[in-house]
Amino acid sequence: MASRARTGGRNSLDLSVEQAVALALEHNPSLTAQRLQPLITGTFAAVERAVFDPSVFARVETSREVAQRVSEDIQQNFDVRSDDELARVGVRQTLPTGTELELSLEQDLSTSNRSPQQAGTRLGLTLTQALLRGFGIRSNLVALRQARTDTLASAYELRGFVTALVADVETTYWDYLGARRRIDILQNALAVAEQQSREARLRIEAGTVARVEQAAFAAEAARRQQDLIDGRAEAERLRIRLLQLISIPGEIRYQRALTPTTDVVTDAAPLDAPADYVALAERRRPELNQARLDVARNELEVVATRNGLLPRLDLFVTLGQTGFARNYGGAYDELDGGDTYDLSGALEFEYPLGNRAGRALDRGARAGVRQAEASLDNLERVIDAEVRYAVIEAERAAAQIEATAATVRLQQETLDAEQARFDVGRSTGLLVAQAQRDLLSARLDRINAFIAYRQALIDLHVANGSLLTRRLIDAPGEQPPTLSWQN
Repeated sequence: MASRARTGGRNSLDLSVEQAVALALEHNPSLTAQRLQPLITGTFAAVERAVFDPSVFARVETSREVAQRVSEDIQQNFDVRSDDELARVGVRQTLPTGTELELSLEQDLSTSNRSPQQAGTRLGLTLTQALLRGFGIRSNLVALRQARTDTLASAYELRGFVTALVADVETTYWDYLGARRRIDILQNALAVAEQQSREARLRIEAGTVARVEQAAFAAEAARRQQDLIDGRAEAERLRIRLLQLISIPGEIRYQRALTPTTDVVTDAAPLDAPADYVALAERRRPELNQARLDVARNELEVVATRNGLLPRLDLFVTLGQTGFARNYGGAYDELDGGDTYDLSGALEFEYPLGNRAGRALDRGARAGVRQAEASLDNLERVIDAEVRYAVIEAERAAAQIEATAATVRLQQETLDAEQARFDVGRSTGLLVAQAQRDLLSARLDRINAFIAYRQALIDLHVANGSLLTRRLIDAPGEQPPTLSWQN
């Protein structure tokens, strides 16, 4: 995105606003953590998708029974010993249609001292189909679609976080640059005030100026010193804040001196109509797209709860082909030529009287949809107003650039005139000091106007959702969500 910041020395860094943003995107620890959220949320979708994955099962069982029984013919006890072996293997799968399928192969071998050894092999298919509750793709894919919706929402959340971070870095950068410029202005004003104080002292000693005039110039120099102390403290605070945001690794993190290299723009660019920015915000604001996904998620919940109002009616069908022989191999061969089979079917019905829980869940889900829609409508109104406020502020800041230029020019003329009158004894040191103070205020207002204009543009681009696009930063969630099941 931008060339790397130039290191002027181990403890100094020449930094443009583009480089500051690039460093923050690379090193900011909060962003590093936030980048993992879509990955974490995406795992829930994988978990819900796994519900429909086929699974393989197997079971091996062996048993022995030793018992005594009474012969009905001779009324005598005799020993019965039997050994049974069972092996079963198969695959089962749940389908989004509400169908459960199971295909299995089963072999068993029975050995007894009272009967011949017998082996059996059975190939079976079991189908369970929900006919009312739990039927259909729409209701059975609700959890999966909600999980995918949450994954999309996390992408918009990440985009919103990146937007806020970039805006914070740029705003802090301009604040720091403005603080540095104000220090230069204050240092120059202090030097002028001290020079005038010295000149006044010389004039007093020469007897051309009254001694009382010295106090006004000395007080002005002291006031400038106070302002300079506050300005340096503010610049230091902003330097640390900017270093915290860009988070350059190293033990000297907060000991680095920063030198802003981006020039302050002195000309304002024309703005588009507020309606154009509002239309852009309707598509690009991550919060709006998250709110739209919240509506979709609640609508999916209604699909699930509406299905839950239905009674449960399930169809069960079992079909099997069986072969019998003296051993496993023979039993398996009998599957093809034998005519032994089993077939069964059943219907099972269940409905809770009143279905109080189902009705309550459905009422809650429908209320959730109305709440989400109301929140979306309110958010659209709020963002519409935010964009229009941002346009007004950008226009105001642009106009102030030209206005402050005129103010500085006129205040300079006022100071020159007051100084000329003072030189010929027709003014006082207090009036000259006041004129100097007004000129200083006008110069500070001018640099503040430059910074305010740049920050107003940042706020406008954040409000209409275009900041990352304008900065050529690739982040997920640029376009509104597209949900295939809503088409």
